[in-house]
Amino acid sequence: MTHRFPIKEIARQSGLGTATIDRVLNKRANVSAQTQRRVRDAIDELTSQEGQLAARGRRLFIDVVVEAPTRFSREIRHALEAELPSLHPAIIRPRYMMQERMRPGDIVTILDRIGKRGSQGVLLKAQDQPDIRAAMAELSARNIPVITIFTDIPDAAHVAYAGANNRAAGETAAYLIHHFLPSALASNTETGPVLMTMSDARFRGEESRKAGFVTAMAKLAPTRPIMDASGGAGLDSDTARRIESMIEDCRNIQAVYSMGGGNRAILQTLADHGLSPQVYIAHDLDLENITLLQQGQLSAVLHHDLRQDMRTACHHVMAWHRLLPKTAIAPPSDIHIITPANIPAFITKQARTN
Repeated sequence: MTHRFPIKEIARQSGLGTATIDRVLNKRANVSAQTQRRVRDAIDELTSQEGQLAARGRRLFIDVVVEAPTRFSREIRHALEAELPSLHPAIIRPRYMMQERMRPGDIVTILDRIGKRGSQGVLLKAQDQPDIRAAMAELSARNIPVITIFTDIPDAAHVAYAGANNRAAGETAAYLIHHFLPSALASNTETGPVLMTMSDARFRGEESRKAGFVTAMAKLAPTRPIMDASGGAGLDSDTARRIESMIEDCRNIQAVYSMGGGNRAILQTLADHGLSPQVYIAHDLDLENITLLQQGQLSAVLHHDLRQDMRTACHHVMAWHRLLPKTAIAPPSDIHIITPANIPAFITKQARTN
């Protein structure tokens, strides 16, 4: 059976053997559904990277392993692929493993498979768990560099972290909420609580946001209570259940700080009970948050440039392979405060066309 991509290219992209690729393409028996899916994914990845296939330079196959809601993992992929043509002198060929929920054992299995088949680098967004740390150490022992992205795993066996300063982001959220809300003295009313949500505390990036937020709020508004409705994994259904379970305690909330997503579900659950926070601070300028900003349901979104973060991550891989001096590595992204008044024009256009 002929195919638009050589079997050898599909094998390199998928990490499978050429004989396995041949069996899948020719629809032979005794091929698992998982293997068929890996081949389909590899062909999709090759299709999206066709411009890279003919390029000249040192080829680096990197594996992007991400646990995140689909809306965010999609943005990560778009950001990386937008940067690929500019990453000279290397030709970066990404392979993706992205799921909304992964048990630590799932991540370990994926990292173990990557270690056995080989890779020039791993970009990892995962929970801080002992088994995952051990798997990262095993990759390091195999001379495979690991770069954590968007949420760090401090002191683990990795080359670097690529992403925004999450603690500073939490402090920024506290500053905005404090100054957006009227104080109890000025309004002669009781100071209502702030509802905060994380997807999972084992994502250290969100834990850092929480630490920065709680510390800053204690200084700015020590009498304002903070309610924690974390644990919904950033998924709409699970996040809505977490809010619903504590709705009686939410009757007087004045603000929401959402670190892990699920914002439409949070707003809808509150609205179902007649609640509308005066201030709502969210993270990441994905399509859902752009729409909510335009509708006036979010006060502000704390945004960092995903393209810059992915560029930084790839630069770390390139520097590890001595294809780029360390002094040329892109700096970490800054936190930008996006409101309905300053949504970048190109993001608005993207929201309309997707």
